Amino acid sequence: MLDPALLRSRLAETAARLKETRGFALDVAAVEALENQRKHLSTETQELQNLRNTRSKAIGQAKAKGEDVAPLMVEVTGIGDKLKANEQALADVQAKLSDIALLIPNIPHESVPVGRDEADNKEISRWGTPRNFDFEVKDHVDLGERHGWLDGGAGAKLSGARFTVLRGQLAQLHRALGQFMIDLHTREHGYLECNVPVLVNSDTMYGTTQLPKFEEDLFATQVGDSRRYLIPTAEVSLTNLVRDTIQDTDALPLRFTAHSLCFRAEAGSYGRDVRGMIRQHQFEKVEMVQVARASESYVQLEEMVGHAEKVLQKLNLPYRKLLLCTGDMGFQSSKTYDLEVWLPSQNTYREISSCSNCEDFQSRRLQARVRNPETNKSELVHTLNGSGLAVGRTLIAVMENYQNSDGSITIPEALRPYMGGTGKVA
Repeated sequence: MLDPALLRSRLAETAARLKETRGFALDVAAVEALENQRKHLSTETQELQNLRNTRSKAIGQAKAKGEDVAPLMVEVTGIGDKLKANEQALADVQAKLSDIALLIPNIPHESVPVGRDEADNKEISRWGTPRNFDFEVKDHVDLGERHGWLDGGAGAKLSGARFTVLRGQLAQLHRALGQFMIDLHTREHGYLECNVPVLVNSDTMYGTTQLPKFEEDLFATQVGDSRRYLIPTAEVSLTNLVRDTIQDTDALPLRFTAHSLCFRAEAGSYGRDVRGMIRQHQFEKVEMVQVARASESYVQLEEMVGHAEKVLQKLNLPYRKLLLCTGDMGFQSSKTYDLEVWLPSQNTYREISSCSNCEDFQSRRLQARVRNPETNKSELVHTLNGSGLAVGRTLIAVMENYQNSDGSITIPEALRPYMGGTGKVA
């Protein structure tokens, strides 16, 4: 959520920036009208409160003198009724302003290139060289179906489209990837491993901005009056660990990581992405979250991207790093880097990690703060999140980049300790 001060004192400037960078049309007239109502009602309410206090004091003085207080009592009752009506009207106006604010995206950092869509993203670097194959390359579906180890049919029978069953060595390789990533982030990158709920309440989804804007992309459960949501990423649970807290400045940055199931409804068709495991309703991901001081968050963002890159480097998977343009960033992000891994079957790079700095956009909803030792006042923290990595997509990349002519898959050196020393998925 944006700082409300931007909608009060810098409305026109904020609206222009949102239009330029996000293509978002803020209804300035509606906000101005509501803000004028809010100011009027707030002033009038304060005046009524003062008047009621004055009259109440006068009643006490009149009683002490033995005077008739009935007229004053009637007046105070009238003031109270008017005050109650004003307070309700003020709450209604504030709720309308809040409803508007909840749907406004974050303002991009000045270093983010202005653009409309992914075509305007800026390539920063490439690592590794795509392999030259002397045989016809298979995609991950053909490779996985060889022994029935990747079974979309079984997934569809159990749950429906975009669910997959993994078996045998392929299931083991998938598990090995998650363990490898968690070990790397905890042992070398300083993250605290967490095991978090994947079913959370609406307050938790609200805190990281999934609600109210993206409710249709979520899977929800309803038991009696209790509604809970399956997380689309462990970012939701990890970031909410600091909700309604004030951190000590020496504790920051906090670094959390979790390997979790993730669930996304993702309505609509995605062509070739419907085939296999590229875009699933249920998938696994190793998530990284950092909570930082405002002055250090962009340093932490670069660090986090490096942590995600290290996974790909240790697996020797070619990739490229992109700085997303304003039109391709997520709703809550102020700056985002994507990592795209090389997929031989598609002869292109595909997203495997996204790392974002949300600045105080989430922490304002979360009321996540840090104590400033110089002023002894609390200030909003900055929150960051990134994939380190999407496990299923990493499995796909390993399968395709390490495939052999006979359909077997060589296991990367970094994963062999997690596969009992085995060198090949035969």
